Amino acid sequence: MPQVLYRGRRAVQIENDHLRVTVTVEGGHIAEIFHKPTGVNPLWTPPWPSIEPSTYDLAKHPEYGADSESKLLAGIMGHNLCLDTFGAPSAEEAAAGVTVHGEASVIPYWIEEEESRLIMRARMPLAQLMVERQIRLHGQEVLFVEEVENTSAHDRPVAWTQHVTMGPPFIEHGVTQFRAPVDKSMTIAGDVFTWPSMDGESLMLYTAKANSGGFSTHLMDPQRKQAYFLAFSPTSNLLFGYSWQREDFPWLGIWDENRSRTSAPWNGNTVTRGMEFGASPMPESRRKMIDRGSLFGAPGFRWIPARTKVRVEYMAFAMERPSIFDDLP
Repeated sequence: MPQVLYRGRRAVQIENDHLRVTVTVEGGHIAEIFHKPTGVNPLWTPPWPSIEPSTYDLAKHPEYGADSESKLLAGIMGHNLCLDTFGAPSAEEAAAGVTVHGEASVIPYWIEEEESRLIMRARMPLAQLMVERQIRLHGQEVLFVEEVENTSAHDRPVAWTQHVTMGPPFIEHGVTQFRAPVDKSMTIAGDVFTWPSMDGESLMLYTAKANSGGFSTHLMDPQRKQAYFLAFSPTSNLLFGYSWQREDFPWLGIWDENRSRTSAPWNGNTVTRGMEFGASPMPESRRKMIDRGSLFGAPGFRWIPARTKVRVEYMAFAMERPSIFDDLP
């Protein structure tokens, strides 16, 4: 299908009267879910120039750092798919070409439009997986169908996380509001805590202080089949969020970064919040993921049997709302 140039990247777009969705050809990132009435894209655009992952070279591009995350950071935008790892590779995996969060975020996708849907397909040669994602617009909703096929002859334990990252102008310190039906929570350091809640749904503001950052994991309420998070910007009057089946993705990771990372390419300039829903609680190596096994009695990864496909469905939405508390599900 016809391609566009989005911030220097090859991309494709699908749109209706309410939304425009832009997807990068390389990495398959959801670069924007642009809400036309407010003129706001809540997803994160990094403050550094973006390049195609296929053109990244460590010697030629020191501005993106010098580790297994650099290739990903060179092209990251908005919502990227973490598969089949969530976190850093081992030293041996990195030497073999595995990047942070796996190759799904750096490989090229073949994208076509069929019956008002975008269909994205890619082969993951290192992981021996095939991935397909369908995207369809329905009013103010973005509907996703994702299918992963294990092409190997071995059952495979995988991490599978939707790394949804938001940024300015949607993210504002002490202003942007978040809500999610959470059961238990833990910091990356292992400290268990409880959010203040209202009717079983946790409410918080984005309050990451300057020169701070961190990650915490949250088990979605096991009494609900449907999990979700809501993010509300009073400044733009925009309500944004995602909804998914809890049995597919029982974990919600929250990553905050407010100018704390001073190394390249961050350079102390980045403000983000990641709302990362997936099959694993923590960004960690494959070995640590398997050794952990579970947390709070919930599985910490999922299996894809040999030569088998696994399918999930989820949705995003963006709409004008006068209050985050009015008529919520």
